[in-house]
Amino acid sequence: MSTAQGFPIRIIGERINPGFKSTKALFDNEDLAGIQALAVKQAEAGASWLNVNVGARAMTDPAWMARVIRAIQEVVDVPLSFDFPSRKVQEICLQSYDPARAGGQLPIVNSITEHRWDLMELYGPYRFKVILMASERVEDGVAKGNKTAEDIYGTARRGALRLMNDHGMPADDILVDMSVSAIVADTERLNRSTIDAIRLIGQDPALRGVHMMGGLSNIGQQLPPKAVDGSDLKHGLENAFLTLTVPDGFDVVLGTPWRGYAPLAEDHYVLQAYRHFLEQSGSNALRAVRKFYRA
Repeated sequence: MSTAQGFPIRIIGERINPGFKSTKALFDNEDLAGIQALAVKQAEAGASWLNVNVGARAMTDPAWMARVIRAIQEVVDVPLSFDFPSRKVQEICLQSYDPARAGGQLPIVNSITEHRWDLMELYGPYRFKVILMASERVEDGVAKGNKTAEDIYGTARRGALRLMNDHGMPADDILVDMSVSAIVADTERLNRSTIDAIRLIGQDPALRGVHMMGGLSNIGQQLPPKAVDGSDLKHGLENAFLTLTVPDGFDVVLGTPWRGYAPLAEDHYVLQAYRHFLEQSGSNALRAVRKFYRA
């Protein structure tokens, strides 16, 4: 695990995704060379995996998706993560993936939930790592969002033990997605719940070896670019979250590999403001958010 980022974390490169306008243009133009260049750029920047998401076209044109996977593997040797909540699509991805081109490393299936467990039917014909979503549980046959640390932890624990005990999956092949939410309208202490759940998972001996991960790009959504102290607010929030959670076992980020992450000093303005925000709820939380960018 590289500490080049300043944290002992690994990065799943997120850029091969039509959610990015520049990548969407590559897909729209079927620019495989451009997609390959993007893959190489992320790998050279230190990505441990590359996430692959071709959007809705995966359902209507599986041959295109297979071409993208093979083209990426022609130019990089890092394993891939397949991002689509469909068993049919994931099977095509796994069929197209060549482990030998990644030095024998397994791909990642992103993602399974308690109500989308059918993806594990593929674990037999294929071997892979999984991203397990801790944000949703099934209760009385209905999917419900988790809002408390106990629910997030409970869902992660049930899913991880099921993967290990029922499917024989090694703990090292399980990545629990902790779903980092935006702070701008977080009046229900969802950030606090996520951080507390990370601590609970990290302290559970039954889950030793399981990884915790998440995408950090949402955390500063809809906030101004600069904090009161003039620093990059969104980047500061990402680093504040990591500063608080990496010691408890959060060790994989779905993000842009060249973004750069590093711990914040205890007196860093954004870290102090984030700590204050985490203790608030309701309208107090909204007022605490304003402290990030208003003197």
